[in-house]
Amino acid sequence: MDRKDLLDQLQNLIKLDIDAIHAYDQAIKHIDQPIIKENLVRFQADHRRHVDHLSAKVRELGETPPAFAPDFKGFFIEGFTALRSLTGTKGALEAMETNERLTNSRYEKASAMDAPSDISILVQEYWADEKRHLAFIREALNSGEFK
Repeated sequence: MDRKDLLDQLQNLIKLDIDAIHAYDQAIKHIDQPIIKENLVRFQADHRRHVDHLSAKVRELGETPPAFAPDFKGFFIEGFTALRSLTGTKGALEAMETNERLTNSRYEKASAMDAPSDISILVQEYWADEKRHLAFIREALNSGEFK
């Protein structure tokens, strides 16, 4: 993979994680159940860690990572999550399930890129985080404990 393609992939993952952080802000505000809220706070921290580490890799490659602000797509994701979250825990979880499906898809795609081993290891690790997030959210939705 050439340097430009690698940087594009990393920048896109960083933007995706930034958008996820902002979406989690909206969802967390509307979660009443402590266990669910605690997990979402941890998942948001995972996304912050992803941004920090992937941004460091972009800097190592001599470029500037994206600003910590949602882009147009991010505003849409954050707004969607805010609206769905107004209905309470179930709506917040349903919004986050949609968001985490997108994040999983993007990390899965990125895991197939031919990148230096240090970056490949990070992407694989972060994809595992995303799978864990999605599994928890789906389990919480299926349990219906928030009804």
